[in-house]
Amino acid sequence: MTTHAPPAQSIDKPGHAREMALLLVLATLWGASYSFIKLGVETIPPVTLIAARTLIAGAILLVVLRWRGLRLPRDLPTWRRFAIQACLNSAVPFTLIAWAETSVDAGLAAILNAGSPIFAFLLAVLLSRGEAATGRKLFGVAAGMLGVCLIIGVEALSGFGRELAAQLALVAAAACYGGAALFGRNFKGLDPIMPAAGSLVCGAAILLPLSLLLDRPWTLSPSPESIQALLALALFSTALAFVIYFRLIARLGTVATTSVAYLRVPTGVAIGVVFLGERLGPTAWAGLALVVVGVVAMTLPGRQKPA
Repeated sequence: MTTHAPPAQSIDKPGHAREMALLLVLATLWGASYSFIKLGVETIPPVTLIAARTLIAGAILLVVLRWRGLRLPRDLPTWRRFAIQACLNSAVPFTLIAWAETSVDAGLAAILNAGSPIFAFLLAVLLSRGEAATGRKLFGVAAGMLGVCLIIGVEALSGFGRELAAQLALVAAAACYGGAALFGRNFKGLDPIMPAAGSLVCGAAILLPLSLLLDRPWTLSPSPESIQALLALALFSTALAFVIYFRLIARLGTVATTSVAYLRVPTGVAIGVVFLGERLGPTAWAGLALVVVGVVAMTLPGRQKPA
């Protein structure tokens, strides 16, 4: 597998404005997902919540595929790639985030999960020589990592507790997303809805047996709020968001698309504060500032030298 990024498609000014608007929509959808998850895990166990999320979202996208007259590829190599993408972009990180939010606020989850561009950059540097390690990007890595360490370090001083484990799980989820952004290049040429639907179907196939084994969902009594949060999570923050995500990967490229990480952080924090009544401590605000600065430095395009 090559990790050299294909050039983003050339886009005219109206088209570029449309893609930027979609980037903002994606940031809002994913920023809201942390609050939806926080409400969902109140009465639905994490594995079952995410199994239902991927199953519902995948089913919706299959209906949309059929309505558009499209069919998923049937060859084994493509489905193998769908399965890998499912592990990197849904099954594993979704479950890590849901488990973490049983003890961590939605806003803090949004902050700690924002480092995916940093991990995408580090993985690109390690796996290929196509990513230039400029001073600005190295500064972004340092600032982002310092922000994460600032947040986690306070908890680490008091010993390895449940909240620290949850925070590390959120960082691991961000690393998965960074790998998913790189691996998503393998779907160039497919309609954006196809890798979205295929990876969600694979994610559901992975998680459903675990849900049945671990949680026995037929014995659960979820609250109406948790059910509503699950439906919003599946429909808007997953099905719709995945289609937009893969479209932007194809149109804008990997680095520009992963810039959604710093856009979704203030969105996720704001939604948690306004709708869930959450409050961030001074250390979390300082970490938030460093993470956003780091991710902006990582993802803003550099100045082009005059010809």
